[in-house]
Amino acid sequence: MTGSSGRTADSHPERSTSTTPGAGSVADWIACAPAAARAEFLGALDAAELAALPWLFDIWALPHQLPPGGDWRTWVILGGRGAGKTRAGAEWVRAQVEGARPGDAGRARRVALVGETLDQAREVMVFGESGILACSPPDRRPVWSATRRMLTWPNEATAQIFSAHDFEALRGPQFDAAWADELAKWKRGAEAWDMLQFGLRLGDPRACVTTTPRNAPVLRDLLASESTVVTHAATEANAANLARGFLDEMKRRYAGTRQGRQELEGVLLADAEGALWTAEMLVGCMADAAPDLDRIVVAVDPSVSAHATSDACGIVVAGVVMEGPPQDWRAYVLEDATVEAASPLDWARAACAAMARHGAERMVAEVNQGGALVETVVRQVDPLVPFKALRASRGKGLRAEPVAALYEQGRVHHLRGLGALEDQMAQMTARGFSGSGSPDRVDALVWALHELMIAPAQAWRRPRLRQL
Repeated sequence: MTGSSGRTADSHPERSTSTTPGAGSVADWIACAPAAARAEFLGALDAAELAALPWLFDIWALPHQLPPGGDWRTWVILGGRGAGKTRAGAEWVRAQVEGARPGDAGRARRVALVGETLDQAREVMVFGESGILACSPPDRRPVWSATRRMLTWPNEATAQIFSAHDFEALRGPQFDAAWADELAKWKRGAEAWDMLQFGLRLGDPRACVTTTPRNAPVLRDLLASESTVVTHAATEANAANLARGFLDEMKRRYAGTRQGRQELEGVLLADAEGALWTAEMLVGCMADAAPDLDRIVVAVDPSVSAHATSDACGIVVAGVVMEGPPQDWRAYVLEDATVEAASPLDWARAACAAMARHGAERMVAEVNQGGALVETVVRQVDPLVPFKALRASRGKGLRAEPVAALYEQGRVHHLRGLGALEDQMAQMTARGFSGSGSPDRVDALVWALHELMIAPAQAWRRPRLRQL
């Protein structure tokens, strides 16, 4: 039972599988079976079989921890923190080197274990709680040689550790299998991975890559390769094996953020080439809470229709701390209240509700497409709403650039729960939006920060220029 739709030569589109919290293992099936069925199953095993049962990973593994079938060269396991990637990599190495009996040859005899550093390779991949030694039964446990940095199994198969930092050490040795851990973190990942590929020249070589996804070129290129298969799981898939409270704490800190999607959901979040907002910028602007704000606005990028394929109506709430001249002000993005495929009346209600939730002083909205209708619809919901119509005279990318500059200066902060907005931001370039659909959330963000930060700064400069 692999639970995988792994790619074969004839099934190129189906090359990855994901594990949800509901997906289970054979062990889960046994645990959920009636007591009589469990007793019958265990009673049918002899003493040797019972002793072997804890070491049979195919029984205990979650679907994403088992390799897909088919003809592949590299298996990439993408997962959130604690999703069981290390255990899957260690068990895969076992499956490659072990034979039917302790002294029998396995599929592989020379294995490369490559971590970001030698210390990480040794402490995580070899000696870690989910590493190779911990996963190996007593009669098949390899012996560690510190001087050679090598594991040796009873059948004389070996696995040697390497550092991705010192990738030149991979020049010369040859292997028939490799396990690469946290590839997306390797500082010179492309060079190290390429050097490893040159060494995979024995037999029918295969590699297993276990990594939390990051937008690293080496990982993107590997995932695009025809010879790569992928399994994927969020942290929650392995909740039963994590410390009590760990998942709750991680969700409290990161749920709803772009970083949370990467670190907990195991989703690869790619930035567009030339993106105005990078992943590093978006992670760096996170804030746990906003201080007392001097002014709050709700910005709306209205949609003009309400059918299923309509653009969403972008609604973003932001506020500002107005201390000193405008160039010293700090903005906080409080909420993304965007609504999908909503009628004009629906999004107007949502925008007015956001005004009430946050005590906003003003609603601003782009009226290039809707014209006076935008304000008319809003006033049907609240006739007294403080409303300001805005007209765009420049393209989306050009309007976004000065707002992105505020982030570069560290003057804008995000509260948690803005993951969908941040995904759009990472696809916005100076030439326009490179994602699918319309950047409705980003447009609303740009209008909000223009109203709070850029327009006041421009007004403040004009009198000073006249004085000069």
